[in-house]
Amino acid sequence: MTFRDAGWVWEGQGLDPGVPPSIFGVGEGAPYFGLARAWYMFHPNDDLAMQKLRHLDAVICDIAKWRYRDVETGGVAQWVDSAPETVRAEAERVSVLSTRYPNLVGAVHDDMLGLMKRENYRPEQYAPIYSALKSANPHLSLWAVVYTHELDPNVWRGYLPYIDVVSLWVWEAKNLPHLEEYLQRCREVLPGKPIHVGCYLRDYPTVAPVPMELLKGQWECVLRAFRRGLITGYSILGAVLIDGHQEQANWIRDFIAAHADETPEEET
Repeated sequence: MTFRDAGWVWEGQGLDPGVPPSIFGVGEGAPYFGLARAWYMFHPNDDLAMQKLRHLDAVICDIAKWRYRDVETGGVAQWVDSAPETVRAEAERVSVLSTRYPNLVGAVHDDMLGLMKRENYRPEQYAPIYSALKSANPHLSLWAVVYTHELDPNVWRGYLPYIDVVSLWVWEAKNLPHLEEYLQRCREVLPGKPIHVGCYLRDYPTVAPVPMELLKGQWECVLRAFRRGLITGYSILGAVLIDGHQEQANWIRDFIAAHADETPEEET
């Protein structure tokens, strides 16, 4: 696995405040960064989407589904349907789709802990979701988005059997200098799980692009961790932000290209 092969890009149009619709359509963000793997987000998991993503080496789909609703002031707003029955049905849908599209390799539960708390999940309710994902294709992986401020072993212990890959994200850009500490903590809280690092272009808490000095420090840390075999990859959020965050996107694209063929020195 090379550094280029380890990279994924979020694809899809989110309705984030202050972020206009992107000129990048689904499946176009990954090639922009020189990558060939994608998280397919925000839109229906169906044949049309999978056909559009056939040119990529690997795809994972979100299963806590984004929906749209009308708002009183006009227009639409997004919300996440994360009820257990919805997530289970989407997991089963992804499993069936993967039998027709070999590059569909897994599913991701975005904002997993927060959404489970909102819906009052219990660990035993997650077993049917995990089983549904494996029902038509046991080789699929379930990815969990975990934020560094959520690294409490007590809240994750019951869910460990149902997580195949951890996607670790630093929510506030000001905390990026602590990424190495967070990676160590993640290995302690979620032992034995492959870790991917999530990399924002935008600092959502400050509604601004990630400051370049913090972004560069994060990527140097990601590369060091990859070289040491401490992480198995990284995810970039995302294609929808490239237009308005071109300095960040172009720097990341060049950084990946400069280290594209590097491989881990050791595996964990």
